[in-house]
Amino acid sequence: MTISGVALLAICTLIGVLLGDLLGVVLGVKANVGGVGIAMMFLIAARLWLLGHGLLSHGLKTGVEFWGSFYIPIVVAMAAQQNVVAAAKGGPIVVIAGIGAVAVCFAQVALISRLSGRVETMDEIEAREVIEANVPHFKSGRIG
Repeated sequence: MTISGVALLAICTLIGVLLGDLLGVVLGVKANVGGVGIAMMFLIAARLWLLGHGLLSHGLKTGVEFWGSFYIPIVVAMAAQQNVVAAAKGGPIVVIAGIGAVAVCFAQVALISRLSGRVETMDEIEAREVIEANVPHFKSGRIG
């Protein structure tokens, strides 16, 4: 049943919010720190565990996928509730952490890009397809 997927999401959300609140207390922040993200990680882990054990029914899968599609709007709504101005006034560590997180993400993208090797660009793919379409013997290595 689809309601099972909603129940699984609710359980993961409650656990995630609880852990986010506890993380906020540990860090000395009067806010939930990453509760929705933690909940979504629990939901992904639960889905993979159920799939691995053959317990992921069609209804459960449908409910999880339905609510999983709302992930981005939920995160945006929760982020809108956070008082960013008050956090920034709390000290420069917030700004430093934000800049550091963005820098680490940029570095990771560059690293992954370099490690993945050479990848054809869309222009190169389109040019190759045009050549293959116009030259019938191009694939065999013989032109003409």
